Amino acid sequence: MANASLLPLTHLPLSAQPSPASTFPFSIHGATFPNSPSVSPANRPTITSNSPLGRPRRTNISCQAVSPLPRINVDYLEREFGGNGAQFRAIGDGCVVALRLEAGGTASIVLPAGLLSSYKPLMWHGSPVEVLHTTVSEAANRGAAICGGVSLDFWFARVGEESGGWSPRVWDLRCVTGSPESSIQVELVSCDPNGDAEMKHLVTFRQDLLASEFEITNRGGSHLTMEGSMVSHLKVSTPDAAYAVGLEGSSFHRCPPLGGSKAFIIPPAVTKGLAADDKKTLIANAVLGFFSGGRTRAEEDIDENEGEETDNYAQLTERMSRIYTTAPRVFTIIDRGRRNSVVVERRGFEEQYLFSPGSEHEYYDKYSYVSTGPSATLKPIVISPGGVWKGGQCLYNPNT
Repeated sequence: MANASLLPLTHLPLSAQPSPASTFPFSIHGATFPNSPSVSPANRPTITSNSPLGRPRRTNISCQAVSPLPRINVDYLEREFGGNGAQFRAIGDGCVVALRLEAGGTASIVLPAGLLSSYKPLMWHGSPVEVLHTTVSEAANRGAAICGGVSLDFWFARVGEESGGWSPRVWDLRCVTGSPESSIQVELVSCDPNGDAEMKHLVTFRQDLLASEFEITNRGGSHLTMEGSMVSHLKVSTPDAAYAVGLEGSSFHRCPPLGGSKAFIIPPAVTKGLAADDKKTLIANAVLGFFSGGRTRAEEDIDENEGEETDNYAQLTERMSRIYTTAPRVFTIIDRGRRNSVVVERRGFEEQYLFSPGSEHEYYDKYSYVSTGPSATLKPIVISPGGVWKGGQCLYNPNT
């Protein structure tokens, strides 16, 4: 495998960085969600008991209603960061960072959510092919409802504190570097309201990879815990033609969908047989969990008993949702239908999430994807006072 080490983080002077006031609400399925890096004291999640796996369980999670924020200034971003393969386009109240290499590959990032919505490299036959699975629909209150892609769902809390926490839901653009001749880097940053913690996300786009590198700094006086996952929806012809290669012998726990429900790409089987009101409740709970950092349903339903992957060439035909605890750092998703493969590498994380919506759906439709990504769901990552933690994920394209 070619050397895919990431370039070092690059910073601009603070005067050149966009103000936090440039962030704005965005829409998902008709609901507008404002900048909500924290939850009001009255509605903060509280740690009340232990889950079956011996980890804290958050309950009493509620969203805070705040005033809408100003729309993002796309003209400012284009002036300050445009060029060198990056272009900024308004999408409703939001913005898409469109990246293009001279050879023809493209990628895109949705701001301020930080969702990676497209990775379209050139393949061996000379044409670009989309690697990520994303759905876009019209939102009720202008703008677009964007689902899938590569999304982050992390929650930070202080050790010893029974309430409070922070989840990076709104990202500011720090800088765009690199060259369209070889690679483009986009650095995003999200900070907690008190300035005691910061999460940087460096996205590197090359013809042969789409990489995310995280750098989390704990400036507080107590230990900081991080839990959650990064979920990549990978486009396939059908899960029946998709295979996970290289996981044989890996231990796993069965769990409810992590990324699928929070990104609203929910297979019909999940809501089959439910009354209309129950379906609305299910979607509302998914919204609540996504924007407050809550994963109560998943924590309650994770299977305590470990399974073991017995197939090194595991077909993803059946609906499944697993967190692997001893998976190798690198494995491959192969799609025979599209004659495509993606090599997945995780860095810093111990767990690997894998989800298949099953193959009872039409080929090449809304549910033609599998999801995977690094996770800290079962065992939170702990960052000491003044410490820095680094991790991330690389999606390699071996088909160029």
